[in-house]
Amino acid sequence: MAQNKPTGNEPYSNAKKEMENLIRLEAADSLAFEGKLQKREAAKRHRGSRKTTEDRGKEAQNHLVRLGGNEAAARIGQAPVPSMPEMDIEVATDIEPADFIKSMTEKAGLDYANIGDYDLESKSAEIARQLIPSSIARDRRLIPLIEEKKDGRRRNVLWVGISDPLDITIIDDLRLMLPEHELEAVVINEDDIVDAIDRHYGVGEESLDDVINNLDKEDETDDDILKKDDGQVEIDVNELANNPPVIKLVNLLLVQAVQERASDLHIEPFQGQLRIRYRVDGVLREIPNPPKSMQVGMISRLKVMAGMNISESRVPQDGRIRLNISGKEVDMRVASLPTVYGESIVMRVLDKSTMMIGIEQLGFQKEQLEDVLREAKKPNGMLLVTGPTGSGKTTTLYSILNEIFDSGMKFITTEDPVEYELPGIVQVNINTKVGLTFAACLRAILRQDPDDILVGEIRDVETASISIQAALTGHMVFSTLHTNSAAATVTRLVDMGIEPFLLTSTLRGVIGQRLIRTICPSCKEPYIPTDEELAEFTVTREEVEDITFMVGRGCDDCGFSGYKGRIGIYEVLLVTEEVNELILQRATTDEIHALAVHQGMQTMRSDGWLKVCLGITTFDEVSRQTPRESEESARAEMASAKRSLARIDELRRQREAEDNAPADFDEDEFGLPEVSTEGSGGAPHLLPES
Repeated sequence: MAQNKPTGNEPYSNAKKEMENLIRLEAADSLAFEGKLQKREAAKRHRGSRKTTEDRGKEAQNHLVRLGGNEAAARIGQAPVPSMPEMDIEVATDIEPADFIKSMTEKAGLDYANIGDYDLESKSAEIARQLIPSSIARDRRLIPLIEEKKDGRRRNVLWVGISDPLDITIIDDLRLMLPEHELEAVVINEDDIVDAIDRHYGVGEESLDDVINNLDKEDETDDDILKKDDGQVEIDVNELANNPPVIKLVNLLLVQAVQERASDLHIEPFQGQLRIRYRVDGVLREIPNPPKSMQVGMISRLKVMAGMNISESRVPQDGRIRLNISGKEVDMRVASLPTVYGESIVMRVLDKSTMMIGIEQLGFQKEQLEDVLREAKKPNGMLLVTGPTGSGKTTTLYSILNEIFDSGMKFITTEDPVEYELPGIVQVNINTKVGLTFAACLRAILRQDPDDILVGEIRDVETASISIQAALTGHMVFSTLHTNSAAATVTRLVDMGIEPFLLTSTLRGVIGQRLIRTICPSCKEPYIPTDEELAEFTVTREEVEDITFMVGRGCDDCGFSGYKGRIGIYEVLLVTEEVNELILQRATTDEIHALAVHQGMQTMRSDGWLKVCLGITTFDEVSRQTPRESEESARAEMASAKRSLARIDELRRQREAEDNAPADFDEDEFGLPEVSTEGSGGAPHLLPES
C-alpha cells in the first residue's frame, strides 16, 4: 500500500522529485505506444484539476510497474504490487518513422497533412508567419500555414503545422501568445517543417523583413558623411562591407530576387531614404526600405562581391557577381552610377536555368519559326534581332544557335558580356579597357576560320561594316540592334552609313520582338471586352462573338496583378526582291513595313492579337507594348490574324475528323508554346530579359 504523505519528511521530498524526473524521462524516451498514449489521455483527463501527492504517487507506481520498472519504483520507496506478473513489452523495431507519426496522429485525434497541400507563398501564409517569430518556429518545430476568416467564428483562425502529435503544450502556448486567434493544428513531417522554416523565414534565423525591421535606425542621416567635397568616400568602407548585418541583408536581397523571378534589382539613394525595388515581369515592385544608415555598407558590399573599386565613388563602374542559389547558377551584372545622394546600383539577374529554353517555347507561330530557321541555316548572310532593352533579344539568338548547332561547324560569339556558356561554341568577352571592342574582336574572329558568328550588338558603323564584310565573305552573322520594329532596322543601318547595295547582298531577315505578360493560370476567367478595346484593334463585336477572351482577376499567386510570366510577340521581316528594291531606293520605314505586311508578314500587334484570342494575354497588355497602326495597316494586320485563327479552326476540324470525336486544340501544332508552370515557380515558360 502506498504511504500517506509524511509532514516535513525530507527523504520523502527527495523521493518525490526523483519519481517525477523518472516519469518525465520515461515519457520522452519510450517508444511504446501505450506509454505515450496514456500520458496524453491522463493529461486530457486531469487538465485543469489538482491531484493530491498520494494520487500521483499511486499512478506513478502502477505506471512504472506496468513498464517493468520495479527497480525504479523501489528506489522511490514504493513497493511493487505482489500479484503483478512480469510483462514483456513488445516494441516494433521495423516500423517506419512516417508510419509511426501517422499512427500517433490518428490516436491523438489530429489530421496528418503534406506541406505541399498549403500555398506558403500566399498572402495569408505570409500574414500567418508574421504572427509567430522565427525563434519560436525553430524551437518548437512548427510552421504557420494560413490565417483565415471563417463564417460564424468571431476570431480569425490560424492553422499551424506541428511535428509532434504528442506535444499537447504547443497549441496551448500559442493560444496564450495569440488570444485574438483561434488555433487549429495539423501534423506535418518534421523535415518538411524545417525546410519550410529555412525557406520562408529566411537564411539563418530571420527573413529579409525581419532583418530590415531589426536594424537600428539612426536618427541622423548619413548624407553629410557619404562623401567629401571631391566625392571620395570618407568612412572605412572595407569595415562596413564586412559588417555581419550588412552581409546578411545583402545575401537576403539577392536570394529573394532570384526566388521572386526578378530580372533586375534596383538600389536607389534619396534624401533620408534608400529605396529597393525588384523588376518582376517587366514591372518594378518596391520592397520594405532598409535604414538610410545601411546605404554605404550595402553598396560597398555589392561592389566587393562584383570586383569593383570600393574606394572610388565618383565614376560609373561595372562588375559581375556569380552565385549558386538553391542549386541554380545565377549571374548578376552590376552597374553603379554616382548620384546626388550616393551611388545607385542596378543589377541584371541572369538565371541560367531560364536562359536556354527551347526555341519552341519562345512564342513563335509555326510559320514564323519555319521562316527563322530556314534563314538561319543558310551558309552566309545576316540575321538580325531587334527590339528595346529587356525584350529578350539575346535569349532568342541563343535559342536559334542551340537549334542549328552542328559539331561539324565552327561557331564563335563575341558578347558584352557572355551571358551563358554554350557547349561547343567559342565565346569571347568584350573588354573595352584593353581595346577589345566588337569591331576589333570581329577582325580577329575572321582569322579563326568560323562558319557562323554571333555579334552581341551592333552599336556603331564600324561594327556594322565588319559584320557585313563577314557576311559577304561567306559567313552567317547573327546580331542584335535597338529599333522599334523590324522595318526600322533597315533604315537605321542606312542612316548609320551602310550602303543600301551592301544590305541587299547580305541581309536575310529581321526579327522584331517584345515581351508581354501572360495571364495568371490560377485566377484566369472569361472576360467580355468593351467596345473601346475592340475598336483599338479595329474589330467589331460580331466578328469576335465566337471567341472567349480571358483575364486574370488577381490572386495570391500573381500578387493580385492578374499576370504571371511573360511570352514573346514577334514579326519576321523576310528580305524579298521587292523589299530589296525599296532598300535600294532608300525607302522609308513605313513603306518597307507596308510592303512586308502586304506580302504576309504578321506584325507584333497582330501576333499579340492572336495571343489575346487564344486566352494567353489581355487587350491592355498588347496595347501597352505595341503602337496602334493607321486604319489601313490595322485592317491588314487583323486580316493576317484572322487567317491565323482560321488555320487554328482548320486544325481543330481535322483532328475531330481523324479521331471522330471532339478534341482540345493543341497549341504545339500551331507553333505556339504550351503555357506550363513546371520548373518555373508557378510561372509560364518565359523569355528572361536580355
